[in-house]
Amino acid sequence: MITTRKGEWIEFVIPPDWQGHSIERLLKETWGVPKRLMHQFRIEKGVKLNGQVIPWHTLLQKNDRLQLWLYKPEHLDIVPQYRELEILWEDEHLLVINKEAGIDVHPTEQTKTETLTNAVAFYLQSQGIFTKVRHIHRLDRDTSGAILFAKHALAGAMLDRMLEQRKIKRTYVALVHGIVKKKTGTIAAPIGRDRHHPTRRRVSKTGASAVTHYRVLDPSFQQQTSLVELSLDTGRTHQIRVHMSYIGHPLVGDTLYGSSSEQAQRQALHAVKLSFSHPFTNDPITCIAPVRDNVFPKDITRFY
Repeated sequence: MITTRKGEWIEFVIPPDWQGHSIERLLKETWGVPKRLMHQFRIEKGVKLNGQVIPWHTLLQKNDRLQLWLYKPEHLDIVPQYRELEILWEDEHLLVINKEAGIDVHPTEQTKTETLTNAVAFYLQSQGIFTKVRHIHRLDRDTSGAILFAKHALAGAMLDRMLEQRKIKRTYVALVHGIVKKKTGTIAAPIGRDRHHPTRRRVSKTGASAVTHYRVLDPSFQQQTSLVELSLDTGRTHQIRVHMSYIGHPLVGDTLYGSSSEQAQRQALHAVKLSFSHPFTNDPITCIAPVRDNVFPKDITRFY
């Protein structure tokens, strides 16, 4: 399917398999447009077919041009700020960035500017896009790697749903203390807040369900560390860090969960791979994020 940005609108050229669908069916069933956004499209006449505002029961024909007002300017409660970004993948709808360590994904206060969200806002505005910044998932401040953003509300809603349905696969690599004896394993242990520490989490019977899968990529008997690949069924705060510490293998450099700061300047955790199908075209997308500092002793992308 061909999509083209035209100012504040995006144009979709109707492929053969959409022929005979009504505009409303495409929006509601195929794309799952949220009710609030559907209402907004109706009120603001944000849907056109071949340049005309027509009833939504109209049937689509092959090569029709469907236009949606998806780049409607939105109020930003953050300050755009330039920062160099390493872009792994991008089109009219999505943006995948290789986040560096030591930067927050979003500001905790409106006046804070040194975050990835501020930088993405600047980048989008430099393209003439004045929508809100929508990060689909998060990474801790000292975790590096691939992170996904949506450029407009519809892409954001579709990707949020895909994340909830586990259709976005995130793969992490960590360097942990000790030699992990089981080559593969699953850690299923609920995670809750640590009432003795304001930012720390811990395994707790009353916590939220959390499941982490791991496999050992490379044990280093000399250094007494293991390079481990991890994937998540859930997305709890600090999940990988808590779970690996819980089984006796805290992340190298993770002082909050049992490591010393002597072996690494930050926690040795990197989101190395992001895989999903494009929400509009269904094309498979895989992004591999190289590590840009020396927290790992070797190039981890060789495993991918």
